[in-house]
Amino acid sequence: MSRIGRKPIPLPKGVKVQIGEQLEVTGPKGKLFVPIPPGISIEETDGRLDVKRAGDEQAALHGLTRALAANAVQGVSTGFVKELDIVGIGYRADVKGKVVTFTLGYSHPIEVLLPDSVDLKIDKQTHLVLSGHDRQMLGQVAANIRALRKPDPYKNKGIRYTGEALRKKVGKTGASAK
Repeated sequence: MSRIGRKPIPLPKGVKVQIGEQLEVTGPKGKLFVPIPPGISIEETDGRLDVKRAGDEQAALHGLTRALAANAVQGVSTGFVKELDIVGIGYRADVKGKVVTFTLGYSHPIEVLLPDSVDLKIDKQTHLVLSGHDRQMLGQVAANIRALRKPDPYKNKGIRYTGEALRKKVGKTGASAK
């Protein structure tokens, strides 16, 4: 039996679920849908959700469905946050509405359009705080922003997740002695 699939999902106050072809989770931050694969059933009892499976053929989907449902419940109640840091002289970001403009050392500024479910706050032009209720969408937007200028292993310049441990490589040595 899946250890993750067996754990019940507590439902916080203000979160409503509707079980049908897919799980519909509604809360103060928004509404999310979780697909329910065949052979997996979700039951709501005493303010919690239990994910059950019909047989061992659905073992792989059991834990997955429970994790997706738990992420949806947490997303619509408290939301998720990802933080990124921009490191490098002259590298910065500015936000106007849903459009973020990055200056990352290229010959042109880069503009990124944020989806409706993701919000961005910028501190000191180099610290980005992404927040939203859809964990998958938030992670994808953060990965797309990081891919604009990945951290350089030699100079450690670029966009990185806050707290990300980077391996700094040793560069070339100076003139060789003859």
